[in-house]
Amino acid sequence: MSWRYGACSNSMKHLIVNAALCIVLLGAFFQTALAEEKSIPKTTEPLLIEAKKKPHQEWVPRETYTIRQLSGYQAKPDPEYSRYGGMVGTQFPATGFFYTKKYNDRWWLVDPEGHLCIHKAVCSVSPGGSDAFTQNRRTKFGSEEDWAEATTTLLKELGFNGSASWSDNPLLQSTTNRPVYTQKWSFMASYAKQRGIAKMGSGNHKYDGNVIPVFDPDFEAFADEYANQLAETKDDPYLLGHFSDNEMPLKPDALDLCLQLDSGDASYQAAIDWLRDRKGREDVEPDDISEKDRDAFYEYYLERYFTVVSAAIKKYDPNHLYIGIRLIGVSDNETMMRTYGKYADVLSINWYGDWMLPCERMGNWAKWADRPFIISEWYAKGHDVPGLTNESGAGWLVKTQKERGYYYQNMALNLLARKNNVGWHWFKYADNDPDDLATDPSNRNSNKGIVNVEYEPYTDLVDVMKELNTQAYRLIEFFDDASYSDASSPAVPKHSTVTR
Repeated sequence: MSWRYGACSNSMKHLIVNAALCIVLLGAFFQTALAEEKSIPKTTEPLLIEAKKKPHQEWVPRETYTIRQLSGYQAKPDPEYSRYGGMVGTQFPATGFFYTKKYNDRWWLVDPEGHLCIHKAVCSVSPGGSDAFTQNRRTKFGSEEDWAEATTTLLKELGFNGSASWSDNPLLQSTTNRPVYTQKWSFMASYAKQRGIAKMGSGNHKYDGNVIPVFDPDFEAFADEYANQLAETKDDPYLLGHFSDNEMPLKPDALDLCLQLDSGDASYQAAIDWLRDRKGREDVEPDDISEKDRDAFYEYYLERYFTVVSAAIKKYDPNHLYIGIRLIGVSDNETMMRTYGKYADVLSINWYGDWMLPCERMGNWAKWADRPFIISEWYAKGHDVPGLTNESGAGWLVKTQKERGYYYQNMALNLLARKNNVGWHWFKYADNDPDDLATDPSNRNSNKGIVNVEYEPYTDLVDVMKELNTQAYRLIEFFDDASYSDASSPAVPKHSTVTR
Protein backbone atom coordinates (compact mmCIF):
# COMPACT_ATOMS: atom_id res chain seq x y z
CA MET A 1 0.00 0.00 0.00
CA SER A 2 2.79 2.35 0.87
CA TRP A 3 4.54 1.62 -2.45
CA ARG A 4 1.39 2.29 -4.42
CA TYR A 5 0.82 5.45 -2.41
CA GLY A 6 4.37 6.58 -3.09
CA ALA A 7 4.01 5.93 -6.79
CA CYS A 8 0.79 7.84 -6.85
CA SER A 9 2.43 10.62 -4.91
CA ASN A 10 5.32 10.89 -7.39
CA SER A 11 2.87 10.99 -10.30
CA MET A 12 0.92 13.63 -8.58
CA LYS A 13 4.10 15.58 -7.93
CA HIS A 14 4.93 15.48 -11.65
CA LEU A 15 1.45 16.63 -12.51
CA ILE A 16 1.62 19.44 -10.00
CA VAL A 17 5.08 20.50 -11.20
CA ASN A 18 4.01 20.37 -14.84
CA ALA A 19 0.81 22.27 -14.09
CA ALA A 20 2.74 24.90 -12.17
CA LEU A 21 5.24 25.18 -15.02
CA CYS A 22 2.39 25.63 -17.49
CA ILE A 23 0.89 28.34 -15.33
CA VAL A 24 4.24 30.12 -15.11
CA LEU A 25 4.79 29.85 -18.87
CA LEU A 26 1.24 31.01 -19.62
CA GLY A 27 1.70 33.90 -17.24
CA ALA A 28 4.96 34.83 -18.92
CA PHE A 29 3.30 34.53 -22.33
CA PHE A 30 0.41 36.79 -21.40
CA GLN A 31 2.76 39.26 -19.72
CA THR A 32 4.91 39.32 -22.86
CA ALA A 33 1.85 39.64 -25.10
CA LEU A 34 0.55 42.50 -22.97
CA ALA A 35 3.93 44.23 -23.05
CA GLU A 36 4.16 43.79 -26.84
CA GLU A 37 0.62 45.04 -27.25
CA LYS A 38 1.39 48.24 -25.39
CA SER A 39 4.91 48.85 -26.68
CA ILE A 40 6.21 50.59 -29.79
CA PRO A 41 7.22 48.11 -32.52
CA LYS A 42 10.80 47.67 -33.69
CA THR A 43 12.32 48.76 -30.39
CA THR A 44 15.03 47.43 -28.08
CA GLU A 45 15.04 47.66 -24.28
CA PRO A 46 13.28 50.82 -23.06
CA LEU A 47 14.60 53.59 -20.89
CA LEU A 48 13.19 53.70 -17.39
CA ILE A 49 12.00 57.19 -16.42
CA GLU A 50 10.56 57.93 -13.01
CA ALA A 51 7.22 59.70 -13.25
CA LYS A 52 4.07 60.46 -11.31
CA LYS A 53 0.84 62.43 -11.67
CA LYS A 54 0.96 64.64 -8.54
CA PRO A 55 3.85 66.05 -6.46
CA HIS A 56 2.82 64.17 -3.28
CA GLN A 57 2.94 60.76 -4.97
CA GLU A 58 5.89 58.37 -5.15
CA TRP A 59 8.08 58.25 -8.24
CA VAL A 60 7.42 55.12 -10.31
CA PRO A 61 9.68 53.87 -13.15
CA ARG A 62 7.96 53.97 -16.55
CA GLU A 63 9.10 52.20 -19.72
CA THR A 64 9.97 54.90 -22.24
CA TYR A 65 11.09 54.70 -25.86
CA THR A 66 13.04 57.23 -27.88
CA ILE A 67 14.51 57.23 -31.36
CA ARG A 68 17.63 55.66 -29.87
CA GLN A 69 15.59 52.61 -28.83
CA LEU A 70 14.54 51.89 -32.42
CA SER A 71 16.15 48.74 -33.79
CA GLY A 72 17.66 49.22 -37.24
CA TYR A 73 16.56 52.83 -37.75
CA GLN A 74 19.05 55.15 -39.42
CA ALA A 75 18.45 58.81 -38.60
CA LYS A 76 17.66 60.80 -41.73
CA PRO A 77 16.08 64.24 -42.22
CA ASP A 78 12.59 64.42 -43.63
CA PRO A 79 12.02 65.22 -47.30
CA GLU A 80 11.45 68.86 -48.22
CA TYR A 81 8.38 70.40 -46.58
CA SER A 82 5.66 72.39 -48.29
CA ARG A 83 4.53 75.70 -46.80
CA TYR A 84 1.95 73.68 -44.83
CA GLY A 85 4.38 71.08 -43.55
CA GLY A 86 3.53 68.35 -46.09
CA MET A 87 6.02 66.31 -48.12
CA VAL A 88 6.72 68.20 -51.34
CA GLY A 89 7.54 65.06 -53.34
CA THR A 90 4.10 63.57 -52.80
CA GLN A 91 1.24 64.58 -55.05
CA PHE A 92 -2.46 63.98 -54.66
CA PRO A 93 -5.40 66.08 -55.89
CA ALA A 94 -4.97 69.65 -54.68
CA THR A 95 -8.26 71.11 -53.47
CA GLY A 96 -6.91 74.32 -51.91
CA PHE A 97 -7.82 73.00 -48.43
CA PHE A 98 -6.85 70.14 -46.14
CA TYR A 99 -8.62 66.84 -46.48
CA THR A 100 -8.04 63.28 -45.24
CA LYS A 101 -7.01 60.30 -47.33
CA LYS A 102 -6.18 56.66 -46.71
CA TYR A 103 -3.12 55.63 -48.71
CA ASN A 104 -1.29 52.30 -48.32
CA ASP A 105 -3.80 51.51 -45.56
CA ARG A 106 -2.55 54.55 -43.60
CA TRP A 107 -4.56 57.68 -42.93
CA TRP A 108 -3.02 61.01 -43.91
CA LEU A 109 -3.86 64.65 -44.05
CA VAL A 110 -3.43 66.05 -47.55
CA ASP A 111 -2.41 69.69 -47.57
CA PRO A 112 -3.96 72.35 -49.84
CA GLU A 113 -1.31 71.74 -52.50
CA GLY A 114 -1.91 67.98 -52.52
CA HIS A 115 0.98 66.79 -50.32
CA LEU A 116 0.74 64.11 -47.64
CA CYS A 117 1.00 65.73 -44.23
CA ILE A 118 1.18 65.05 -40.48
CA HIS A 119 0.10 67.90 -38.18
CA LYS A 120 2.63 68.63 -35.40
CA ALA A 121 1.32 71.55 -33.37
CA VAL A 122 1.53 73.39 -30.05
CA CYS A 123 -1.45 74.66 -28.06
CA SER A 124 -1.85 78.14 -26.56
CA VAL A 125 0.69 79.91 -28.74
CA SER A 126 0.04 83.45 -27.56
CA PRO A 127 2.07 86.23 -25.95
CA GLY A 128 0.26 85.75 -22.62
CA GLY A 129 -1.74 88.34 -20.74
CA SER A 130 -0.33 88.48 -17.23
CA ASP A 131 1.82 91.37 -15.97
CA ALA A 132 4.93 89.20 -16.03
CA PHE A 133 4.37 88.04 -19.60
CA THR A 134 3.60 91.58 -20.78
CA GLN A 135 6.75 93.05 -19.21
CA ASN A 136 8.95 90.19 -20.41
CA ARG A 137 7.54 90.35 -23.92
CA ARG A 138 8.24 94.09 -24.15
CA THR A 139 11.78 93.59 -22.88
CA LYS A 140 12.63 90.64 -25.13
CA PHE A 141 10.69 91.38 -28.32
CA GLY A 142 9.11 94.83 -28.16
CA SER A 143 5.79 94.58 -29.94
CA GLU A 144 3.40 91.64 -30.11
CA GLU A 145 4.07 91.51 -33.86
CA ASP A 146 7.79 91.05 -33.20
CA TRP A 147 6.98 88.33 -30.66
CA ALA A 148 4.83 86.56 -33.27
CA GLU A 149 7.57 86.66 -35.92
CA ALA A 150 10.15 85.25 -33.51
CA THR A 151 7.80 82.59 -32.18
CA THR A 152 6.59 81.23 -35.52
CA THR A 153 10.23 81.10 -36.62
CA LEU A 154 11.10 79.14 -33.48
CA LEU A 155 8.25 76.67 -34.01
CA LYS A 156 9.34 76.08 -37.60
CA GLU A 157 12.94 75.54 -36.52
CA LEU A 158 11.76 72.96 -34.00
CA GLY A 159 9.90 71.04 -36.69
CA PHE A 160 6.38 72.04 -35.66
CA ASN A 161 4.05 73.01 -38.50
CA GLY A 162 0.99 74.20 -36.60
CA SER A 163 -0.60 76.12 -33.76
CA ALA A 164 -3.50 74.54 -31.89
CA SER A 165 -6.28 75.45 -29.45
CA TRP A 166 -6.14 78.74 -27.53
CA SER A 167 -3.55 80.24 -29.87
CA ASP A 168 -3.60 83.86 -31.04
CA ASN A 169 -4.44 82.94 -34.63
CA PRO A 170 -4.86 86.44 -36.12
CA LEU A 171 -1.47 87.49 -34.77
CA LEU A 172 0.32 84.30 -35.83
CA GLN A 173 -1.26 84.34 -39.29
CA SER A 174 0.22 87.78 -39.96
CA THR A 175 3.79 86.41 -39.81
CA THR A 176 6.23 85.25 -42.47
CA ASN A 177 6.19 81.64 -41.23
CA ARG A 178 2.44 81.19 -40.92
CA PRO A 179 1.57 77.98 -39.07
CA VAL A 180 -1.33 75.78 -40.03
CA TYR A 181 -3.94 76.49 -37.37
CA THR A 182 -7.15 75.19 -35.86
CA GLN A 183 -10.24 76.96 -34.56
CA LYS A 184 -11.65 75.92 -31.18
CA TRP A 185 -15.33 76.75 -30.80
CA SER A 186 -17.79 76.22 -27.96
CA PHE A 187 -21.16 75.39 -29.49
CA MET A 188 -22.55 73.54 -26.49
CA ALA A 189 -20.63 75.40 -23.77
CA SER A 190 -21.76 78.79 -25.11
CA TYR A 191 -25.38 77.68 -25.33
CA ALA A 192 -25.41 76.13 -21.85
CA LYS A 193 -23.73 79.18 -20.30
CA GLN A 194 -26.33 81.38 -21.94
CA ARG A 195 -28.99 79.22 -20.31
CA GLY A 196 -27.19 79.40 -16.97
CA ILE A 197 -26.61 75.64 -16.66
CA ALA A 198 -22.85 75.54 -17.27
CA LYS A 199 -19.85 77.33 -15.83
CA MET A 200 -16.10 77.17 -16.22
CA GLY A 201 -14.44 74.64 -13.93
CA SER A 202 -10.85 73.47 -13.73
CA GLY A 203 -9.82 73.09 -17.35
CA ASN A 204 -13.29 72.63 -18.85
CA HIS A 205 -16.94 73.53 -18.43
CA LYS A 206 -19.16 71.87 -15.84
CA TYR A 207 -22.80 71.22 -16.75
CA ASP A 208 -25.72 70.93 -14.35
CA GLY A 209 -26.41 67.27 -13.75
CA ASN A 210 -23.50 66.28 -16.02
CA VAL A 211 -25.89 66.56 -18.96
CA ILE A 212 -25.33 68.58 -22.13
CA PRO A 213 -28.70 70.09 -23.15
CA VAL A 214 -28.83 68.69 -26.68
CA PHE A 215 -32.59 68.25 -26.59
CA ASP A 216 -33.37 71.88 -25.80
CA PRO A 217 -35.67 73.16 -28.55
CA ASP A 218 -33.52 76.29 -28.99
CA PHE A 219 -30.16 74.55 -29.34
CA GLU A 220 -30.34 73.92 -33.08
CA ALA A 221 -31.19 77.53 -33.89
CA PHE A 222 -28.46 78.73 -31.54
CA ALA A 223 -25.90 76.45 -33.24
CA ASP A 224 -26.84 77.75 -36.66
CA GLU A 225 -26.49 81.37 -35.58
CA TYR A 226 -23.26 80.63 -33.68
CA ALA A 227 -21.73 78.89 -36.71
CA ASN A 228 -22.19 81.98 -38.86
CA GLN A 229 -18.84 83.27 -37.54
CA LEU A 230 -17.03 80.32 -39.16
CA ALA A 231 -17.64 81.86 -42.57
CA GLU A 232 -14.95 84.48 -41.85
CA THR A 233 -12.13 81.97 -42.43
CA LYS A 234 -13.82 79.54 -44.83
CA ASP A 235 -11.46 80.45 -47.68
CA ASP A 236 -8.20 80.31 -45.68
CA PRO A 237 -5.97 77.41 -46.84
CA TYR A 238 -3.89 77.60 -43.63
CA LEU A 239 -6.88 76.54 -41.53
CA LEU A 240 -6.83 72.80 -40.83
CA GLY A 241 -10.32 72.63 -39.35
CA HIS A 242 -12.75 73.28 -36.52
CA PHE A 243 -13.20 71.83 -33.04
CA SER A 244 -16.83 72.23 -32.01
CA ASP A 245 -16.34 71.95 -28.22
CA ASN A 246 -13.84 70.92 -25.55
CA GLU A 247 -13.95 68.08 -23.01
CA MET A 248 -17.69 67.77 -22.58
CA PRO A 249 -19.01 65.34 -19.93
CA LEU A 250 -20.37 62.73 -22.34
CA LYS A 251 -21.27 60.12 -19.74
CA PRO A 252 -22.44 56.69 -20.97
CA ASP A 253 -25.16 56.70 -18.29
CA ALA A 254 -26.76 59.76 -19.93
CA LEU A 255 -30.19 58.14 -19.72
CA ASP A 256 -30.03 57.91 -15.92
CA LEU A 257 -28.61 61.41 -15.65
CA CYS A 258 -31.35 62.91 -17.81
CA LEU A 259 -34.03 61.17 -15.77
CA GLN A 260 -32.61 62.71 -12.59
CA LEU A 261 -33.25 66.23 -13.90
CA ASP A 262 -36.33 68.27 -13.13
CA SER A 263 -39.39 66.89 -14.93
CA GLY A 264 -39.77 70.21 -16.75
CA ASP A 265 -36.32 69.99 -18.30
CA ALA A 266 -36.20 69.24 -22.03
CA SER A 267 -33.55 66.56 -21.49
CA TYR A 268 -35.72 64.82 -18.91
CA GLN A 269 -38.71 64.95 -21.24
CA ALA A 270 -36.69 63.61 -24.19
CA ALA A 271 -35.34 60.76 -22.05
CA ILE A 272 -38.69 59.73 -20.56
CA ASP A 273 -40.44 59.91 -23.96
CA TRP A 274 -37.66 57.83 -25.52
CA LEU A 275 -37.83 55.23 -22.75
CA ARG A 276 -41.62 54.95 -22.89
CA ASP A 277 -41.48 54.54 -26.64
CA ARG A 278 -38.76 51.91 -26.35
CA LYS A 279 -40.64 49.92 -23.69
CA GLY A 280 -44.01 50.42 -25.33
CA ARG A 281 -45.77 51.59 -22.18
CA GLU A 282 -46.21 54.71 -20.07
CA ASP A 283 -45.46 53.28 -16.62
CA VAL A 284 -41.66 52.98 -16.78
CA GLU A 285 -39.44 52.91 -13.70
CA PRO A 286 -35.67 53.25 -13.14
CA ASP A 287 -35.50 49.50 -12.48
CA ASP A 288 -36.81 48.88 -15.99
CA ILE A 289 -33.63 50.31 -17.54
CA SER A 290 -31.16 47.76 -18.91
CA GLU A 291 -27.60 48.25 -20.12
CA LYS A 292 -28.86 47.88 -23.69
CA ASP A 293 -31.29 50.71 -23.01
CA ARG A 294 -28.50 52.90 -21.68
CA ASP A 295 -26.32 52.20 -24.69
CA ALA A 296 -29.12 52.85 -27.17
CA PHE A 297 -30.05 56.14 -25.52
CA TYR A 298 -26.37 57.14 -25.37
CA GLU A 299 -26.19 56.79 -29.15
CA TYR A 300 -29.41 58.82 -29.51
CA TYR A 301 -28.01 61.53 -27.22
CA LEU A 302 -24.68 61.72 -29.08
CA GLU A 303 -26.36 61.65 -32.48
CA ARG A 304 -28.38 64.71 -31.53
CA TYR A 305 -25.28 66.72 -30.67
CA PHE A 306 -23.20 65.68 -33.67
CA THR A 307 -26.06 66.06 -36.14
CA VAL A 308 -26.70 69.64 -35.07
CA VAL A 309 -23.12 70.93 -34.83
CA SER A 310 -21.68 69.14 -37.88
CA ALA A 311 -24.51 70.45 -40.07
CA ALA A 312 -23.97 73.99 -38.78
CA ILE A 313 -20.21 73.81 -39.35
CA LYS A 314 -20.51 72.46 -42.90
CA LYS A 315 -23.23 74.98 -43.75
CA TYR A 316 -21.01 77.99 -43.04
CA ASP A 317 -17.66 76.40 -43.84
CA PRO A 318 -17.92 73.54 -46.35
CA ASN A 319 -14.19 73.72 -47.13
CA HIS A 320 -12.52 72.69 -43.90
CA LEU A 321 -12.36 69.61 -41.74
CA TYR A 322 -14.55 69.03 -38.74
CA ILE A 323 -11.92 67.85 -36.25
CA GLY A 324 -14.23 66.92 -33.42
CA ILE A 325 -14.70 67.71 -29.75
CA ARG A 326 -11.33 67.23 -28.03
CA LEU A 327 -12.82 64.17 -26.36
CA ILE A 328 -11.83 63.27 -22.82
CA GLY A 329 -12.52 60.24 -20.67
CA VAL A 330 -14.73 57.96 -22.78
CA SER A 331 -12.55 57.03 -25.76
CA ASP A 332 -12.80 53.37 -24.70
CA ASN A 333 -16.56 53.35 -25.32
CA GLU A 334 -17.51 51.72 -28.62
CA THR A 335 -20.83 53.56 -28.97
CA MET A 336 -19.09 56.89 -28.40
CA MET A 337 -16.38 56.25 -30.97
CA ARG A 338 -18.66 54.75 -33.62
CA THR A 339 -21.00 57.73 -33.38
CA TYR A 340 -18.08 60.19 -33.31
CA GLY A 341 -16.70 58.67 -36.50
CA LYS A 342 -19.98 59.10 -38.36
CA TYR A 343 -19.69 62.89 -38.15
CA ALA A 344 -16.12 64.07 -37.54
CA ASP A 345 -13.53 64.03 -40.33
CA VAL A 346 -10.79 63.65 -37.71
CA LEU A 347 -11.29 62.37 -34.17
CA SER A 348 -9.61 64.70 -31.67
CA ILE A 349 -8.82 63.10 -28.32
CA ASN A 350 -7.14 64.65 -25.27
CA TRP A 351 -4.92 62.11 -23.51
CA TYR A 352 -4.22 62.12 -19.79
CA GLY A 353 -4.39 58.39 -19.19
CA ASP A 354 -1.66 55.75 -19.14
CA TRP A 355 1.97 56.72 -19.66
CA MET A 356 1.85 54.69 -22.88
CA LEU A 357 -1.32 55.11 -24.93
CA PRO A 358 -2.35 51.45 -25.35
CA CYS A 359 -2.15 49.96 -28.84
CA GLU A 360 -5.43 48.17 -28.20
CA ARG A 361 -7.18 51.49 -27.59
CA MET A 362 -5.88 53.01 -30.83
CA GLY A 363 -6.69 49.79 -32.67
CA ASN A 364 -10.25 49.96 -31.41
CA TRP A 365 -10.57 53.52 -32.68
CA ALA A 366 -9.59 52.25 -36.13
CA LYS A 367 -12.04 49.34 -35.86
CA TRP A 368 -14.96 51.34 -34.49
CA ALA A 369 -14.58 54.50 -36.58
CA ASP A 370 -13.11 54.58 -40.06
CA ARG A 371 -11.53 57.95 -39.38
CA PRO A 372 -8.05 59.19 -38.45
CA PHE A 373 -7.31 60.70 -35.04
CA ILE A 374 -5.10 63.35 -33.49
CA ILE A 375 -4.10 63.61 -29.84
CA SER A 376 -5.22 67.18 -29.29
CA GLU A 377 -3.79 67.72 -25.78
CA TRP A 378 -1.06 66.02 -23.74
CA TYR A 379 2.12 66.99 -21.92
CA ALA A 380 4.63 66.27 -19.17
CA LYS A 381 5.89 68.72 -16.54
CA GLY A 382 9.48 68.93 -15.30
CA HIS A 383 10.21 69.04 -11.57
CA ASP A 384 13.35 71.13 -12.08
CA VAL A 385 11.93 74.64 -12.54
CA PRO A 386 12.23 76.92 -9.49
CA GLY A 387 8.96 78.55 -8.48
CA LEU A 388 6.70 76.02 -10.19
CA THR A 389 5.21 73.46 -7.82
CA ASN A 390 3.42 71.48 -10.57
CA GLU A 391 0.28 71.02 -8.51
CA SER A 392 -2.11 72.01 -11.30
CA GLY A 393 -2.97 70.16 -14.47
CA ALA A 394 -3.49 66.53 -15.44
CA GLY A 395 -0.22 65.82 -17.27
CA TRP A 396 2.57 63.53 -16.11
CA LEU A 397 5.37 64.82 -13.88
CA VAL A 398 9.02 63.89 -14.55
CA LYS A 399 12.28 65.07 -13.00
CA THR A 400 14.02 66.99 -15.79
CA GLN A 401 13.46 68.85 -19.05
CA LYS A 402 15.32 66.17 -21.00
CA GLU A 403 12.93 63.58 -19.59
CA ARG A 404 10.03 65.73 -20.78
CA GLY A 405 11.62 65.42 -24.22
CA TYR A 406 11.92 61.65 -23.84
CA TYR A 407 8.23 61.49 -22.93
CA TYR A 408 7.47 63.54 -26.04
CA GLN A 409 9.36 61.08 -28.24
CA ASN A 410 7.75 58.13 -26.47
CA MET A 411 4.24 59.42 -27.22
CA ALA A 412 5.01 60.59 -30.76
CA LEU A 413 6.70 57.32 -31.74
CA ASN A 414 3.70 55.41 -30.45
CA LEU A 415 1.45 57.60 -32.59
CA LEU A 416 3.60 57.46 -35.71
CA ALA A 417 3.54 53.67 -35.54
CA ARG A 418 -0.28 53.68 -35.82
CA LYS A 419 -1.80 53.93 -39.27
CA ASN A 420 -4.83 55.88 -38.08
CA ASN A 421 -2.91 58.80 -36.51
CA VAL A 422 -2.41 62.09 -38.39
CA GLY A 423 -0.83 64.29 -35.72
CA TRP A 424 -0.62 65.66 -32.20
CA HIS A 425 -0.92 68.93 -30.26
CA TRP A 426 1.45 69.44 -27.33
CA PHE A 427 0.05 71.45 -24.44
CA LYS A 428 1.49 74.10 -24.40
CA TYR A 429 3.67 77.00 -25.61
CA ALA A 430 4.51 78.82 -22.35
CA ASP A 431 4.69 77.88 -18.68
CA ASN A 432 2.02 78.92 -16.22
CA ASP A 433 2.60 82.22 -14.45
CA PRO A 434 2.01 81.32 -10.75
CA ASP A 435 1.15 84.95 -9.98
CA ASP A 436 -1.64 85.03 -12.55
CA LEU A 437 -4.72 84.19 -10.51
CA ALA A 438 -7.08 85.27 -13.30
CA THR A 439 -6.54 82.04 -15.19
CA ASP A 440 -8.44 78.84 -14.41
CA PRO A 441 -7.08 76.63 -11.58
CA SER A 442 -5.68 74.00 -13.96
CA ASN A 443 -3.13 76.49 -15.31
CA ARG A 444 -1.56 78.25 -12.35
CA ASN A 445 1.74 76.79 -11.21
CA SER A 446 3.04 74.20 -13.65
CA ASN A 447 5.85 73.66 -16.12
CA LYS A 448 3.86 72.88 -19.25
CA GLY A 449 5.59 75.14 -21.75
CA ILE A 450 8.33 74.76 -24.28
CA VAL A 451 9.35 78.26 -23.09
CA ASN A 452 9.36 79.80 -19.61
CA VAL A 453 7.69 83.02 -18.49
CA GLU A 454 10.67 84.96 -19.88
CA TYR A 455 10.13 83.31 -23.29
CA GLU A 456 13.35 81.34 -23.02
CA PRO A 457 13.06 77.86 -24.60
CA TYR A 458 13.91 74.83 -22.45
CA THR A 459 16.86 73.71 -24.57
CA ASP A 460 17.02 70.16 -23.20
CA LEU A 461 13.34 69.71 -24.04
CA VAL A 462 13.09 71.37 -27.44
CA ASP A 463 16.26 69.75 -28.78
CA VAL A 464 14.72 66.33 -28.18
CA MET A 465 11.41 67.45 -29.67
CA LYS A 466 13.19 68.76 -32.77
CA GLU A 467 15.07 65.49 -33.22
CA LEU A 468 11.78 63.65 -33.67
CA ASN A 469 9.76 66.35 -35.43
CA THR A 470 12.27 66.72 -38.24
CA GLN A 471 12.24 62.95 -38.92
CA ALA A 472 8.52 62.26 -38.52
CA TYR A 473 7.93 61.18 -42.12
CA ARG A 474 11.08 59.02 -42.14
CA LEU A 475 9.89 57.38 -38.94
CA ILE A 476 6.53 56.57 -40.56
CA GLU A 477 8.40 54.97 -43.44
CA PHE A 478 10.46 52.97 -40.94
CA PHE A 479 7.41 51.65 -39.10
CA ASP A 480 5.51 50.88 -42.32
CA ASP A 481 8.47 49.43 -44.26
CA ALA A 482 7.41 51.70 -47.09
CA SER A 483 8.54 54.79 -48.96
CA TYR A 484 6.16 57.72 -49.14
CA SER A 485 8.41 60.58 -50.29
CA ASP A 486 7.19 60.31 -53.91
CA ALA A 487 3.71 58.89 -53.31
CA SER A 488 1.05 60.09 -55.74
CA SER A 489 -2.43 59.37 -56.97
CA PRO A 490 -4.67 60.98 -59.57
CA ALA A 491 -7.80 59.71 -57.84
CA VAL A 492 -10.45 62.07 -56.53
CA PRO A 493 -9.98 62.43 -52.73
CA LYS A 494 -12.32 59.88 -51.18
CA HIS A 495 -12.71 61.73 -47.87
CA SER A 496 -12.32 65.30 -49.08
CA THR A 497 -14.60 67.69 -47.27
CA VAL A 498 -15.24 69.48 -50.55
CA THR A 499 -16.89 66.39 -52.04
CA ARG A 500 -18.74 64.94 -49.06
